[in-house]
Amino acid sequence: MIAVTTMKCACGSCTCQVSIADALKENDKYYCCQACADGHVKGKGCGHPGCVCV
Repeated sequence: MIAVTTMKCACGSCTCQVSIADALKENDKYYCCQACADGHVKGKGCGHPGCVCV
């Protein structure tokens, strides 16, 4: 059995991989940051290099 330690951020437009240990967990989903978890209120992106989610 393989243990999963990272996964794609649950935000549909985000390209970030997130460590399960460091992720924000909301509603049983894992996010890379609060902006993604909040649904990008006022168009705020995650701000991670190379990611253009909004």
